Amino acid sequence: GNIYWTDHGFNLIEVARLNGSFRYVIISQGLDQPRSIAVHPEKGYLFWTEWGQTPCIGKAHLDGSEKVVLVSLGIAWPNGISIDYEENKLYWCDARTDKIERIDLESGGSREIVLSGSNVDMFSVAVFGAYIYWSDR
Repeated sequence: GNIYWTDHGFNLIEVARLNGSFRYVIISQGLDQPRSIAVHPEKGYLFWTEWGQTPCIGKAHLDGSEKVVLVSLGIAWPNGISIDYEENKLYWCDARTDKIERIDLESGGSREIVLSGSNVDMFSVAVFGAYIYWSDR
């Protein structure tokens, strides 16, 4: 198995084996302030949230190839990100807009607001079965 992580200091997404061996950078171009990542091993996708000058939700293959932006409008401080494997949906929370939203993880379409609060600094989101869990700071 592999472990993926973002490096905020160097604006990278990296991967290594669970024991720390075979560490390498998979995405180094076009990242400003990557925040969270989610991995879909079965489909071979990596998703991430980006806080930088152009906030967005990105998608690439697990080797970093075919990088695309799925969401770039109506997004400010996307924090946590989570995959609903059964419904093929990608969820994220935004600390600025105080929303949890979701899209189709293949196309990036069918965008929906799942939860909208006020004065809630949403930090992370997780999806399991019919339930959505989130934390705030």
